[in-house]
Amino acid sequence: MNKRKIIIPIFIPHKGCPFDCVFCNQKNISGQIKDMDEKQMHSIIQSFINSVPKGEVDEIAFYGGSFTGIKKEEQVKFLQIANEYIENGYVKKIRLSTRPDYINQDILNYLKHYNVSTIELGVQSLDEEVLKTASRGHGIDDVYRASKIIKENGFILGIQTMVGLPKDTSDRALYTAKKVVEISPDLVRIYPLLVIKDTYIEKMYYNREYIPLTIDDTVNLCTELVQIYRANGINVIRIGLQPTDNISKNGDVIEGPFHPALRQLVESRIALISIEKEIIKRGLNKKNDIVICTSKEKISNVIGQKKSNIMYLKGKYKYNSILVRISKDKHELYDIKY
Repeated sequence: MNKRKIIIPIFIPHKGCPFDCVFCNQKNISGQIKDMDEKQMHSIIQSFINSVPKGEVDEIAFYGGSFTGIKKEEQVKFLQIANEYIENGYVKKIRLSTRPDYINQDILNYLKHYNVSTIELGVQSLDEEVLKTASRGHGIDDVYRASKIIKENGFILGIQTMVGLPKDTSDRALYTAKKVVEISPDLVRIYPLLVIKDTYIEKMYYNREYIPLTIDDTVNLCTELVQIYRANGINVIRIGLQPTDNISKNGDVIEGPFHPALRQLVESRIALISIEKEIIKRGLNKKNDIVICTSKEKISNVIGQKKSNIMYLKGKYKYNSILVRISKDKHELYDIKY
């Protein structure tokens, strides 16, 4: 079994970004009000590496803001600290997030010098009207240009997209995914737009100028997007914001498709699609009982949250029973009967 990667998150909320995108309040999203400084960064890293054996930390990751847009001397200070831990054998890699219009060859040269391995671009959409309405401050040409030189310089490329932006539609989101596939990044994140406190989208929501996606619409759309990316060998590493004290229905989320296990909802929907295809292919829709074989790791996706997949299949096909058979390395472990 692959060990879980240990990533040390360093949040640089809204530093380096002069734009106020309609959806953005980085300090609320990160849960961090105070700006990051060297002392705080050392403290965060030390607390992580003190809790695990030396060399077990995979990455130091700079999130939030637009890292390459902050003053170069500040970037260098943060990078030097992170790089020290690489040189001393405590951390393996550095990852950062930034805007497509804050990437050029000079920037990539010093990022390479400090052992940055992964650059994630906040792209959000590859539809010009959606970008303009969201007040992103960059266009799709910036995305293509930045992606090209990042890959040419040997970095791992990540693309961050959003669904549910103003003027966005399912067709536009699917178009964006197909264009992202053409860019061929190594990884993708999908963030459904949430109405966060103290953002312009909050005003739009209360003025009835914006209607957020529902959970069902979000799951349906993200299911299609993940299938597109997987069919093209692109790893989707996150679906939805990480739940925190702030990012919760009792925190700063006013409205929108927030769910603490959004990824599992999507994975369960993908599993159900696969199961139904096999049912039809094998003529099992006419049987009284079926057996579904799966691995221990995927059982939650097969069953569905609160047994939703099981209930759906029983309701649609009128099965008397569904047996879920758990196996590992072709050896049967145990059965669960529903």
